[in-house]
Amino acid sequence: MQSFEINKSDLLKIKNALEANDTELQRVLGEYHASEIAILFERLTPEEREKIINVLPSDIASEVISEMDEENHPEQILFNLHPEKRSEIIEELDYDDATDIISQLEEHEQEQVLEHIDQEDATNIRALLHYDEDTAGGLMNTDVIKLNANLNKKDALEEVIRQSEEKEEFYTIYAVNDRDILQGIVSLKDIIKSKPDVMVHDLLKTDYVYVKAEVDQEEVARLMSQYNLTSIPVVNDHLKLLGRITIDDIIDVMEEENTEDILKISGVSEDEELSGNWKDAVKSRLPWLIINLGTAFLAASVIRHFGNLEAKLPIIAAYMTIIAGMGGNAATQALAVTVRRISLSDLTDAQAYNTVLKEFLVGMINGAVNGIIVLVVALFYDANPMLGLVLFLAMTGNLIVAGLTGASIPLLLKRLGIDPAVASSIIITTFTDCIGFLLPLWLASALLL
Repeated sequence: MQSFEINKSDLLKIKNALEANDTELQRVLGEYHASEIAILFERLTPEEREKIINVLPSDIASEVISEMDEENHPEQILFNLHPEKRSEIIEELDYDDATDIISQLEEHEQEQVLEHIDQEDATNIRALLHYDEDTAGGLMNTDVIKLNANLNKKDALEEVIRQSEEKEEFYTIYAVNDRDILQGIVSLKDIIKSKPDVMVHDLLKTDYVYVKAEVDQEEVARLMSQYNLTSIPVVNDHLKLLGRITIDDIIDVMEEENTEDILKISGVSEDEELSGNWKDAVKSRLPWLIINLGTAFLAASVIRHFGNLEAKLPIIAAYMTIIAGMGGNAATQALAVTVRRISLSDLTDAQAYNTVLKEFLVGMINGAVNGIIVLVVALFYDANPMLGLVLFLAMTGNLIVAGLTGASIPLLLKRLGIDPAVASSIIITTFTDCIGFLLPLWLASALLL
């Protein structure tokens, strides 16, 4: 199946159906998957979205709301619905999805929503609301299939059938004791293939991977990726089974974390919505630009210091912008690789040393190659071998600095407890700009005058 993209014909079809009667709107909506309707919502007004949700069956409406981006505020659509319709939709949602949406409401609105739904559902959602949304507890779904480890095959199968009646799908069966302490994992296949007198505890896989509720979502994603898991159990400090996290939730986490890192490296706050208005964008970006302006003045002061040199050798001004720009690009490459490595795992001292050493060697080789190119250009256009040597040395030196700072600065910030994705780019730009201007100007003053 190809990915869905909004086009004018789809939008026109939905708009026309909205202006017609509910029957026609239901017919047109039936041509689209729930996730496609959620994408179409990006081009519709809140009133039009609400009308569509009211027309859709509750099971489809719940899928649409769970697929909506946070920026389109599904919680407001849900809150504005009639309490009966709202309750039907919430009861169709998985507990983790329902919690994610309801958590975006004000506390009094949350209570207003929860008091109208089934008491068991409300209790489970309230329990999940206590966890930070970026932790395993905030990601997990408490609706799991679990068996007492002391059940025999017949009773275990009957229990799986009973528990699975209200579940769309399940990946893993968890075995617990009488106090709900996790004992291990068992597959449905092993239960079915086992002999009639076999007990669940005889089929357990005990070398399972689990996470505690307070673990950060990035660590959960790393573990599931490392061990190729489709789901992972969540437990408390006493290993009591609290819930599970499934691979679909982790895909969302990885997309969210990657977007966050890209924005941070670019000097954009994670609080800025991708589809937000210009006021939010200015508020998010302006502080970083002002900081960057301060570092630019620092780089300009280097040029001011060598003002007499530029008057005597104006050609150096053209080349030093190339050297500074190349340093900035090389530093960004080293920074992106290092920040990604840090996000995937905590680097040991040896790994951190090897990372910096690698970027030093890469910077030296790339600098030498680019330096030779600039040297040849200087010889061809300016017929000045000494100028070529100055540019070669400056280019090589600045790309070495770019590699070293691009790798070492984020590692140092990580050790200091500062998010390396946020602060690194500003610091590294300062280094590459200042050194990119200083080296050609200083070398030119020493070798050409």
